[in-house]
Amino acid sequence: MSEKLRLMCVHAHPDDESSKGAATMARYVDAGHEVLVVSCTGGERGDILNPNLKDDPHILRDLAQVRRDEMARAQEILGVDHHWLGFVDSGLPEGDPPPPLPAGCFALEPLSVTTEALVREIRRFRPHVVTTYDENGGYPHPDHIMCHNVTVSAFAAAGDPAAYPTAGDPWQPLKLYYNGGFSKERITAYHEAMLAAGQESPYAEWLANWDDSRSRTTTTRLDVGTWYERRDRALLAHATQIDPDGWFFKVPLDVQRQIWPHEDFEAARSVVPIVPGEDDLFAGLPSVAEADVWATSPGLEFVVDNVKERVS
Repeated sequence: MSEKLRLMCVHAHPDDESSKGAATMARYVDAGHEVLVVSCTGGERGDILNPNLKDDPHILRDLAQVRRDEMARAQEILGVDHHWLGFVDSGLPEGDPPPPLPAGCFALEPLSVTTEALVREIRRFRPHVVTTYDENGGYPHPDHIMCHNVTVSAFAAAGDPAAYPTAGDPWQPLKLYYNGGFSKERITAYHEAMLAAGQESPYAEWLANWDDSRSRTTTTRLDVGTWYERRDRALLAHATQIDPDGWFFKVPLDVQRQIWPHEDFEAARSVVPIVPGEDDLFAGLPSVAEADVWATSPGLEFVVDNVKERVS
């Protein structure tokens, strides 16, 4: 039996893991914990967002394999394990009204099918903590919303011996978190730092159009500034998906470490109370051996339950 606490981070596409919580994952890897990234899709329908690669013939010929290769490089940089859940990217429909999603894509799969696939991986890896997106998907991409739905569903089903009995022995993760991402507080801090340095801020329009109704509650804040450089290298490994001269890299790392040296999370479900000012995703959990006993105990009760189901 492993003597390490285990963290599973469920994402919609390759590259999402490097832009959402990557420094946290690197911190836990360096602390000796086991970290697994689950990519629900292969990102096959993603756009090429790096203007320097728009006309690259290799990428245009086989974007699916390119994105797998990019994920392998990011995985190596972060030091995490990785699993492809095996579903097909839905793409981001654009237009008014938007076109229908393509048949067979992740967002149109039956929830029972996607849930079984993730339950199987939860029962294999046996995470103590799971992270994913909130019910809005972080932003309303159909795969991000489906990623939320399947993670919440699988989190609830994995410990139930009557659910998906052929998918492995029951295992109930003890905590579920939503990635905090780019909050208004964080973007404001970056914006003001750029202006104070006498530089043009790329965040002004973003703030002007901010929808306060989509703001989230931060329950857990991890000090991870030390791992920002590794986060950025992992993100740049997804070369098709990020403009190296874009807004993500406009704030110098030393400034980021000074004004925003942390990554934020929102506790959604937990067997232990979430203490105000929590600074560790494993906070409140017992030893690994005791946590493993909890995760296999029938009828485990959650004292924190802020999950908002988007669909049934």
